[in-house]
Amino acid sequence: MTATILVVEDEVIIGMDIKNSLKKLGYHVPAVIATGEKAIEKAEKIQPDLILMDIMLKGSMDGVEAADKIRHLFNLPVVFLTAHTDAKTLERAKGAQPFGYIVKPFQEKDLHTTVEIALARCKAETEIRKALEKEKELNELKTRFVSMVSHEFRTPMSTILFSSDLLEMYLDEWSREKKLTHVHRIQSAIQRMIEMLDEILVIGKAEAGKLEFNPSPINLQKFCKELVEDIEVFDREKHPVEVNMKCNCNEAIMDEKLLRHILSNLLSNAVKYSPDNSPIFFSATCENNEVLFEIKDLGIGIPIESQKSLFETFYRAPNVGTIPGTGLGLAIVKKSVELHGGTIAVQSEVGVGTTFTVKLPMR
Repeated sequence: MTATILVVEDEVIIGMDIKNSLKKLGYHVPAVIATGEKAIEKAEKIQPDLILMDIMLKGSMDGVEAADKIRHLFNLPVVFLTAHTDAKTLERAKGAQPFGYIVKPFQEKDLHTTVEIALARCKAETEIRKALEKEKELNELKTRFVSMVSHEFRTPMSTILFSSDLLEMYLDEWSREKKLTHVHRIQSAIQRMIEMLDEILVIGKAEAGKLEFNPSPINLQKFCKELVEDIEVFDREKHPVEVNMKCNCNEAIMDEKLLRHILSNLLSNAVKYSPDNSPIFFSATCENNEVLFEIKDLGIGIPIESQKSLFETFYRAPNVGTIPGTGLGLAIVKKSVELHGGTIAVQSEVGVGTTFTVKLPMR
């Protein structure tokens, strides 16, 4: 990619000579600017890869002051051009943190060397900055992860411990029905922990760019039927799920594991955030080589201001209250949809319900 270089030089002939030299060396030079004020305006507008700045400019602002402002405002690299090599000028120039300093008159090869070194340094610093930002993001992610795990695992583990203690204490006194109640609590707590571990593993792979996409033929009708049955068993049939397969979707080629992440998360959320006995509506429509999945509930809904952040890792809407959750499910859904080359949309109103619409290519 051709580097764009802005030349700031108030001597017209010198400026045009530098421009011609740079163009001959293969660089793009959009303009030669004569003043520091105009250099700042042009730098903001075109965001060049490098600025060659004469130190002694006419007007109220010299090149050092202009370079200092450009560095603070836009973080763009500057190489100074000057005929002055005295200690005072050099000291002022150093304060602007330039990427190079070339004394006039100079040879074309010196210009080329200085420009290439400045561009290489800028690229290296940009990569380092990105790496540091990524490391910061990962550290923040680790901190949130540890906090989430310690918080979310405490509840199911406490449930398991409490119910197992009660069963041990009253094993010979309780009825079978009461014992089963606590067995079911233990099973639900373990299932919740397994789900959390699965979510953590999946989001870890997704964040590292290692979440695989392995499409294969899938019978959608059978897949959706079995998935709904699993949800109903886990939910102990507290929420009737109305299924509507609007076409014969038996020829799809999708990643079954990722599709399970998508639909099971959305169906589980519909169940989790809806009152008991509230129906869940699940439909699949095939048209134009696409499958349109729709999961609708009549639950608590999602605040409008929360909907834009809904698919961010660890994000949970403020109205979920004490309903357990990690904030990972919808992030996994979004990444799984994107790997399929599909789209996901949400419509929701607090107190009315939520509808998720997922559109995936059939092949």
